[in-house]
Amino acid sequence: MVVSDSHSGLVKALQIEFQGCTWQRCQTHLMRNLLDAPDLKRARLLMNEFVEEYADKAPKAVRVLEDGFDDVTAVLALPDRYRRRLRTTNGVERLNEEIRRRERVIRIFPNRESAIRLLGALLMEIDEAWITGHRYLNMDEYWQWKKQQQESGQQAKLHILNASL
Repeated sequence: MVVSDSHSGLVKALQIEFQGCTWQRCQTHLMRNLLDAPDLKRARLLMNEFVEEYADKAPKAVRVLEDGFDDVTAVLALPDRYRRRLRTTNGVERLNEEIRRRERVIRIFPNRESAIRLLGALLMEIDEAWITGHRYLNMDEYWQWKKQQQESGQQAKLHILNASL
């Protein structure tokens, strides 16, 4: 699953380079509270209430919500424990902050390879922390959930990217 803002160039690149992956629009950047729903049915109900109340007052905002609704609710097809981590780009933004923090210490890299070494060391450090201590996501539980979905015939409806979008 790829979580990102809805920058058209980024979405197009994902469609080309990661065909078949699930794309989740960052909910935080679209709506902070409206889509804090337990399931797709409740999210749609909240959206419809918002549309009814604001269609005349803020037609552009309503159009943005209606156009982006399926993009921001893709994560609702996943188990609850994954939604919190995957509904926003906070994890990526936190990683970028950590990269910038370490880059400020060095200030000037002598060459490209030294910058790549710094990034590699940071990513290895984070990976080790997730493996040995606090796990950001437990993929074993996800694969078990996915197998149960397949066996029960209740395939989760995910927002799958393809090159024709």
